[in-house]
Amino acid sequence: MDPNNLSQKIKRDYQGQMEAVIAENKAAGVVPKLLLHSCCAPCSSYCIETLSKDFYVTVFYYNPNIYPDEEYLHRVKEQQRFINEFPTVHPVEFIEGDFEKDRFYNEVARGLEHEPERGARCEKCFFLRLSETAKKAADLGFDYFCTTLTISPQKDPVLLNDIGLKLEEQYGVSFLPSEFRKRDGYKRSTMISREYDMYRQDYCGCVYSYNERHSLE
Repeated sequence: MDPNNLSQKIKRDYQGQMEAVIAENKAAGVVPKLLLHSCCAPCSSYCIETLSKDFYVTVFYYNPNIYPDEEYLHRVKEQQRFINEFPTVHPVEFIEGDFEKDRFYNEVARGLEHEPERGARCEKCFFLRLSETAKKAADLGFDYFCTTLTISPQKDPVLLNDIGLKLEEQYGVSFLPSEFRKRDGYKRSTMISREYDMYRQDYCGCVYSYNERHSLE
């Protein structure tokens, strides 16, 4: 095996890195404060279950990409309902970010309206949402920030963790690496979603993913 490839594989064991951080904090008797960006309640379910054992988690719902307004409001309420109903080891708080639709269209979508899903528009969207999370974490004195997006089989964990690590340098708050879909995380999230009768949307969130989804029907 090429040692460079082995090194790269080890470097990108994001779930292993997260578990190492947790083990280190446990050994020190520390329960850090974590700001968890959430894209939706179903994706947050397993993340909250596992992280709340070792962190004081605050869920940050910042998703200016969501379309239409009714969908945004539905997802916010579902997120709040789940947090209120789900039992956790440490208490979980909730912060709703601003619903900055114009910012999404001006900073992310403009000029990229015809990009396919998982293309350049999605990368800019991830950066916007995670940068706002990192900024909020710095402003409020959190020890770590993280995102639920890595639980999805449709999202690129390398891209998301690379963005998070860049923002760690910019804002001075530790990014918690993750790949929540590992260790059967995604499977567990679907089980919790069914148990709590959660609304599971059939498209990522923005008008472009909405149109792409419904054009296939």
